[in-house]
Amino acid sequence: LQADLESREYDVSAGGGMVTVKINGKREILHIDIQPDIVDPDDIETLSDVITAAVNEAIKKVDTTSESEMSKITGGINMPGMF
Repeated sequence: LQADLESREYDVSAGGGMVTVKINGKREILHIDIQPDIVDPDDIETLSDVITAAVNEAIKKVDTTSESEMSKITGGINMPGMF
């Protein structure tokens, strides 16, 4: 199951779909897609915030999915260090 979870890929978006992050189960960012409409040279801070939100949400999705799948096998027993 661990190998299956690590090989999975997830697409997560933020900013109303303006930034999309592709991440795998190992928490490695595979790709970041940025829509041109969100790029404003006078407001880089907003772009940075949206990218940060997308990456954090992607990591959260990997963790949540892994925990959910592993709990099906372990019966909800907490096994530190498994992930």
